[in-house]
Amino acid sequence: MDQKREKRFIKYNFYTIVFLFLVILAGGIVRSSGAGMGCPDWPKCFDHYIPPTDVSHLPEDYQQRYVEQRLAKNNKFANMLDKMGYHDLAYKVRHDESIKIPEEFNVTKTYTEYANRLVGAITGIFVLLTFIGSFAYLKAHTRIFVISFINLILLGFQAWLGSIVVSTNLLAWTITVHMIVAVLILALAIYTYHYARSLCDTSVLALQSSNLLKIVVWASLLLCFAQIIIGTELRETIDAIIQFNPSMARGEWLQHTGEIYLNHKLLALSVVASSVLIFLLVKKYKVGQTQLRFAIYGLLLVALQYLLGVILNFFAMPPAAQALHMVLATLMFGAQFYLLLMLRKASVKMGEN
Repeated sequence: MDQKREKRFIKYNFYTIVFLFLVILAGGIVRSSGAGMGCPDWPKCFDHYIPPTDVSHLPEDYQQRYVEQRLAKNNKFANMLDKMGYHDLAYKVRHDESIKIPEEFNVTKTYTEYANRLVGAITGIFVLLTFIGSFAYLKAHTRIFVISFINLILLGFQAWLGSIVVSTNLLAWTITVHMIVAVLILALAIYTYHYARSLCDTSVLALQSSNLLKIVVWASLLLCFAQIIIGTELRETIDAIIQFNPSMARGEWLQHTGEIYLNHKLLALSVVASSVLIFLLVKKYKVGQTQLRFAIYGLLLVALQYLLGVILNFFAMPPAAQALHMVLATLMFGAQFYLLLMLRKASVKMGEN
């Protein structure tokens, strides 16, 4: 295999992973700052590739115009849901009165959302470059090519779903699905990166194997994923509370979230316990220095997450802490998923899988 093409693929794949984390961070900033509707249309922003800086640059009827565009798009989306058999969801989309409330221009929110879209566009370019680079593996390691192609398709779906999130005025369940797809894209990118690395660097494979360790890492990975989903739904619950009672103090939000916040805290304790257990088992079985380093990364990330959880709980959920909390959760997932991939023994060739 051409080593230059192989190194190019690994480089593009690595940049894809980096920008996926950045776009998740940017999305967290948008969500926590309430800038999700900073651009009321998609893919442009106020019908511009570079959004305006003052409301005077917009037509007088801009609010009504974008409401009408959203209603038309949502009607098409509702029709699609009806055809798929989701009649209740279609009804909610059609009759959500919040969609009819026009968004006022706010330059800070507009450029916060615009920056999020720019990071997303750059991420898309690297996903495309990674797919193009995967042609180098088409014959010898077809799996890399196939998964890179799937990721490109998923990214297209994610972009379309992002437009639905905007047109439905941040409809709750669409945000959760948006996050799930983002984690799936991240996982596939990490998989192809590890696979390509393992073909030329055995340090990313374990010196010894332990079924118990693999089971614990799998369990911890599922807990991390569940925690990300519950966390997203918790934020959706808070959004509903704010919409119902806009005057409620920030420090009171979590008190009114009910059982979902308790589940979030219980899952957090489970993730802490599993991360500690992973570190102890990696040390016990001496599977490799690289694997030990990632187990330590997991401990550091879970410690930072716990600290951020305390800050969010006792300091009225500061927006910066919310965004960091989200991206650290996905970093934990990524680190543990990469560790799971590295637990494959170096004595077994990747091509035999």
